[in-house]
Amino acid sequence: MVQKYDYNDRTQLSPHFNVQEFRCKCGQSHDFLISEELIEKLEKLYSALNCSKIIVTSGYRCTAHDKNVGGSGSGQHTLGNAADICCYGQDGQPIPSKLVCCKAQDIGFTGIANITAAYIYTHVDVREGYKWYGDEVKGNNTVTDDFYKYFSISTSGSDYVDNHKEGDKMNGMKGIDVSVHNGNIDWERVKKAGIQFAILRAGYGKLASQKDKKFEDNYAGAKKAGVPVGAYWYSYATTVDEARQEAEVCVSILGNKQFEFPIFFDQEEKKTLDTGKANCSAMVRAFCEVLEAHGYWVGLYTSRSVLSTHIEDDIKTRYALWVAEWGSKLNYSGVVGIWQYSDKGAVDGITGAVDLDTAYTDYATKVKAAGKNGYGTNAPTPASTEPDSADTPTATVTVTVGKDTYKGTLVKA
Repeated sequence: MVQKYDYNDRTQLSPHFNVQEFRCKCGQSHDFLISEELIEKLEKLYSALNCSKIIVTSGYRCTAHDKNVGGSGSGQHTLGNAADICCYGQDGQPIPSKLVCCKAQDIGFTGIANITAAYIYTHVDVREGYKWYGDEVKGNNTVTDDFYKYFSISTSGSDYVDNHKEGDKMNGMKGIDVSVHNGNIDWERVKKAGIQFAILRAGYGKLASQKDKKFEDNYAGAKKAGVPVGAYWYSYATTVDEARQEAEVCVSILGNKQFEFPIFFDQEEKKTLDTGKANCSAMVRAFCEVLEAHGYWVGLYTSRSVLSTHIEDDIKTRYALWVAEWGSKLNYSGVVGIWQYSDKGAVDGITGAVDLDTAYTDYATKVKAAGKNGYGTNAPTPASTEPDSADTPTATVTVTVGKDTYKGTLVKA
């Protein structure tokens, strides 16, 4: 059922959506429409993606506004059936539209489309009579009947949602983390052994001379073999200033490389932990702030026990988490991107034991979509007024985000 609301109405429609978010953005103070089914499905999407928030960039549109943004003047937005949205994960970063499209498909939205080349804005609607699954970036004749196939995403979804299933090492991406201590690595054999990502030690401490002696070789070898990589910096810092110094050295060593996985601050030294929870947390923030200022997607590596006793709660949801607990179960109920579950793994191409990891987050897609880690400029923060996409299957749309303008045609499935 579609409900009519006064322009000044402030009704809370559901736990995460207020009527004000769906008002027309034409600048006129007129009534507007919202579908109850749309709100119900948006709440389901919020839960399915484990969102921290969903920003509605365009809800209801009057006929004039719909035409102004490239619509026909009679599309799903004008009926109160549609919303253009940007979904955010628990790490505070936009969830790629590719994943949002897949989850929206699961939930039963009948109209779904990626809107921009940044792949962070998504159109969803509850139209009746037919399905419309589109990709605005590709222009005309680029619709699909299955976003999982279209975007080559696993239908299990477990490795694309920021969470883990306790005790299940197989329900995610298979990875390793390595340093100079692992010697010379045959990355082609590692790749053939089924390894899907690797976190490389870039260095340790606060001196440039403490760069990991195998970092360059490991980076080059993994990249050549097609193994996505991230990096970590082993910390000896005991003060915030030292953590910042380590961060600056880390940035200089990372150079102009590209990383598909986050850059992690490795905090586990006893002398560091002895400084207490508040200081440990402050050092994590200091390191991560420096890395973020240089355009990196950052996170914290530490043990599950340290995470529980020495890290303040805001960090656990603000940054990517890579948590170590060796055994058959990760005894942590919060959101975890990567679980290091063994330090005694065996992988073809590596002599001796190697650390084994499982990733539950598709960092590669997120990092690239956000323009982090050497993959372009940072993704724009959604504005309250744009992008507005047309939703009529034959409509030509123009969307502006920052300095970029995207134009194309979506067609009926």
